[in-house]
Amino acid sequence: MSQPTTPGGGQWGELKHPRANNSQALAILGKIVRYVLLIGLAILFLFPFYIIVRNSLMTQPEITAFDAWQWWPESPQWGNYRNVFEDDAISMATGLRVSALLAIVNLVMQTIFASMAGYALARIPFRGRDIIFFLILLTLMIPGAVTFVPTYVVVSELGGINTLWGIVVPGLFNAFATFLFRQFYLDFPTEIEEAGRLDGNSYFGVYWKLLLPNSLGIMAALGILSFISSWNAFLWPVIVGQSESTRTVQVVLSSYLTAQTIDLTRLFAGAAIGAIPLIIVFLVLQRYIVQGVRMSGIKG
Repeated sequence: MSQPTTPGGGQWGELKHPRANNSQALAILGKIVRYVLLIGLAILFLFPFYIIVRNSLMTQPEITAFDAWQWWPESPQWGNYRNVFEDDAISMATGLRVSALLAIVNLVMQTIFASMAGYALARIPFRGRDIIFFLILLTLMIPGAVTFVPTYVVVSELGGINTLWGIVVPGLFNAFATFLFRQFYLDFPTEIEEAGRLDGNSYFGVYWKLLLPNSLGIMAALGILSFISSWNAFLWPVIVGQSESTRTVQVVLSSYLTAQTIDLTRLFAGAAIGAIPLIIVFLVLQRYIVQGVRMSGIKG
């Protein structure tokens, strides 16, 4: 006996409920809207970088010709990038070296100090622990500009003006990173830590063997923030580093805009060069952020 068929020749068993079709259509529509929004946001965020790259390949008159829009210069001036490094008065190579030193040292030392301090404040019982943590939180409420004068006085008394260590040392400790590590370690399962202690590990052994390997996510996230903040630092380096050998990338870029001269070709070329390390660091560490969050998702 054959099954009843629809007027179009199909079988009744092949028909889908109208609600199922509507739900599937809404799901497809939602996915389309989501991708359209993501593409729009990507274009919005990439547009400033496109402007920098485009202007870096233009001449000075083309950059300032606001009445004639160009999506891309007709004759790209690749020599603008060469001119940045051939400038004897303002050394971009020195700026890149100083910024790289500042960013790498701050990234490594901030991560080490903040993770160790966060572990001690979260897991090691000692007298005055909560008071120390409260004082660290208080420093987050003080604007950074307020501390410039006393920090400058201390660095000056120690002979750190116009030195690399005078620029680097004040940024080795990060109160915000310490706070985040403490909150992360508070959520770490105590059973794993107790098992490590039963195996004969000290507090440092538990921190080094158990907690630190499971902190890759927060370390990568804070590493990106630390690197970007240090690489883009301007006010402190320009106050302390007053010599040619202590100029960071941002200080070098500001030198192209003075009351006497405005060199937009070198400014945009230098800005494009200065953005490359930030892009590389983000592309490298974003994989570790996702991987680390998955590895550390073991909250009890």
